Amino acid sequence: MRWNAATAGPWLGTAARLVLGGVFVVAGALKVPDPGAAVRAVRAYRLLPESLVAPVAFGLPVIEIAVGLALLLGVFVRTASIAAAVLLVVFLVGVGSAWARGLRIDCGCFGNGGEVTAGETAYPLEVLRDAALVVVALLLARWPASRLALGGRSVAGTTDRKEYSRAR
Repeated sequence: MRWNAATAGPWLGTAARLVLGGVFVVAGALKVPDPGAAVRAVRAYRLLPESLVAPVAFGLPVIEIAVGLALLLGVFVRTASIAAAVLLVVFLVGVGSAWARGLRIDCGCFGNGGEVTAGETAYPLEVLRDAALVVVALLLARWPASRLALGGRSVAGTTDRKEYSRAR
């Protein structure tokens, strides 16, 4: 079997879906058990009026889990990828803003969050991680066809190369 874009592309799309979807499901699921920590994390950024802190803190995990599940299952892949990219850009802006303003916070990306001591911030790593995930999300939005997907843009087998080529 020759390894080329027609055969590798759908598997790369599957890997991208699973990584991106897994990150979003885990991030959302880790926030659900402790709503107080989610509120502290959102409040720590000091970007939203107090009236929006709780709705964002409670709604964000639900959105993250929904986007992640869509990606893991391979349904609405393009839409979920675009939503993931938008969320990640918002996260990048938030982290970048906190970093630029000298706030000492844990991003709250995977639960917890809130103010921390000076040596506990991880802004460069958070920015690098989210920027890499934005690239993955945008590539997946551009080429959503993948294997093991429940949605209509999946590629079932090597005989479906024409479908994959059209999806690209």
